[in-house]
Amino acid sequence: MAKKKEISVEEKLRALYDLQLIDSRIDEIRNVRGELPLEVEDLEDEVAGLNTRVSNLGEDVTNLETDINNKKITINESKALMKKYDEQQKKVRNNREFDSLTKEIEYQDLEIQLAEKRIKEFKAKIEQKNEVINATKEKLAKQVNHLEHKKSELDAILKETEKEEKLLHSKSEEYAGSIEGHLFTAYSRIRNKVKNGLAVVAIERGASGGSYFTIPPQVQLEIANRKKIMIDEHSGRILVDAALAEEEKQKIDAIFS
Repeated sequence: MAKKKEISVEEKLRALYDLQLIDSRIDEIRNVRGELPLEVEDLEDEVAGLNTRVSNLGEDVTNLETDINNKKITINESKALMKKYDEQQKKVRNNREFDSLTKEIEYQDLEIQLAEKRIKEFKAKIEQKNEVINATKEKLAKQVNHLEHKKSELDAILKETEKEEKLLHSKSEEYAGSIEGHLFTAYSRIRNKVKNGLAVVAIERGASGGSYFTIPPQVQLEIANRKKIMIDEHSGRILVDAALAEEEKQKIDAIFS
């Protein structure tokens, strides 16, 4: 059985730095999008909420209009009864019957007054709710317009970067798959922990990329020898030498150019 080819430390470092370059490009694309996806989501939620509010207020107005119609029916029924009792009063034989009908007429009159009072209250409520509906619709129109603007902004960015991002993700998976499990886990852990998602950095002017802490010459020499995975003791990042970094950068740039 053929012996599986062992991957050298240098090859591992190159693969890790390649993956870092690809993932950093993905990060750049996401940074261009910035807060836009969240803004769009928030605006969509707000628009949905305003639409629900307009709908609920509209239902309230419809219910109040139904209440007004019911009170109008009550008024008409009371008027009809008053007319009936008035006719009956003309045919009564004694005062007791007359007084009883008078009380019924008075009761129906009170019912009419109460119904008219309620109608006034319902109309005032309708007016208030219509004012709120108009104000809400005004705000809704403004937010819908704002949402459309933000959506088209986001769509333009997505359209511009979609092809590149797809390719980057595909390459990121491909390179991640070529890295040993424990190394990829370490890379992911560092990447999630450090600023700017930089888990693998090159030495720049005697310090690790993005750091002000100088690396001792002996350690720099070890890094340049590429025989061992070296970690920056200050930032916890994986270190590579500047020459390797430049070679891999040119290689990755050529792939995506």
